[in-house]
Amino acid sequence: MPFEVIDTEIIDVKLIIPKVFFDDRGFFMESFKKSEFENFGIQSDFVQDNHSRSQKGVLRGLHFQYAPYEQGKLVRCTKGAILDVAVDIRKKSATFRKWVMYELSEENNFMLWIPPGFAHAFLVISENADVVYKVSHAEYAPHADGGIRWNDPDIGIIWPFEKFKIVKPLLSPKDAMLPYLRDIVDKL
Repeated sequence: MPFEVIDTEIIDVKLIIPKVFFDDRGFFMESFKKSEFENFGIQSDFVQDNHSRSQKGVLRGLHFQYAPYEQGKLVRCTKGAILDVAVDIRKKSATFRKWVMYELSEENNFMLWIPPGFAHAFLVISENADVVYKVSHAEYAPHADGGIRWNDPDIGIIWPFEKFKIVKPLLSPKDAMLPYLRDIVDKL
């Protein structure tokens, strides 16, 4: 199998470790294989690919789309390193408001599967980072765009800014003004 799939503290979020083949030319790896992912219970009806480039300290998120436009995301960092975060925003889930964080980098080649019903964010911890992710279920729908403040105290994400010598996160104006979960929970 070209992938090892590890359950995280939130059972539906999966850390995916691809098998990487190195030689004197470089490396080769499969970053997606429909049959393998389906064997692990990962929905693979991908409808959109996204690619972002960001500098150190950029924090993007927490983003999601409202029903019926929820998205699953298969996230990987192809250049640099990020801390990738998934927050369970499924109100009836036993892990509602819980979050997980994993380092994804060009060095470790890890990927994170974040199913529909989660908010997603990442923090760039290298000088620059390219993040690519496959999106399932629904394409980007501006009218269904949703988000939660990155520092929502009811979620309590522990961002290790000091460890990576980040004074404060660089946010888009939109992300800086996102609501707190308590202010939108009735819409979920």
